[in-house]
Amino acid sequence: MEKVYTYEELVEIIEILRGDNGCPWDREQTHKSLISCLLEESYELVEALENEDTKLMEEELGDVLLQVLMHAQIAKEAGAFGMEEVVNGIATKLVHRHPHVFKEGQTLETADQVSKSWEEIKKKEKKEETVVEAMDRVAKTLPALMRTQKVQKKVVKSRQLEIGDIEQIDELIDDLKRLKTQCLQAKNEDIECEIGKILFSVVKLSTFFDINAEFALTKSLEKFINRFRYIENTRFPQD
Repeated sequence: MEKVYTYEELVEIIEILRGDNGCPWDREQTHKSLISCLLEESYELVEALENEDTKLMEEELGDVLLQVLMHAQIAKEAGAFGMEEVVNGIATKLVHRHPHVFKEGQTLETADQVSKSWEEIKKKEKKEETVVEAMDRVAKTLPALMRTQKVQKKVVKSRQLEIGDIEQIDELIDDLKRLKTQCLQAKNEDIECEIGKILFSVVKLSTFFDINAEFALTKSLEKFINRFRYIENTRFPQD
């Protein structure tokens, strides 16, 4: 019968791989050297989730967990923290941010109410007093579309900015027309600035319609690739 490993045994395997008699590659890894691995594995998991491929999901979740365990082991070796602290930290956070579940006398009926409560609790935890502090907390390493949308949502939630309405589409069209004119006579930096404004406006429209801008662009890219594949196969059929 094939052996079934436990979580504890997996943690021990990582310790062995990082040990003196372990794997040379694993021993050489650092937090920074593993960044690309974490990103790659995370995106592969997203693809499995998008395709609803449960078998691949199982595999990719394991690969992401490996990255978590590796970072925790590296930190443990440096005397910073270990997997026990990671588990305790996230468990503590979940209990604290779900008072409607873990405390008596507090009730939230809808997902929207839960979301607002979560944000309020998080603001108190982070001691955020201004919207700028909330915007600065959005990770700068996020893809530009995702980061822009998260920042916009924080400003909108503060009620210091209205995201706009459907009329923004007309404004966006005007911007595109102006860009067309600039392309004929402007410098590259001017064109870059105008394209940035247009992209920002497109993300605002996505936020207005509650659409994930990153996913929307990814889906359009996949459609483009599929259309190009069809055209290429039609014009240049394989023998």
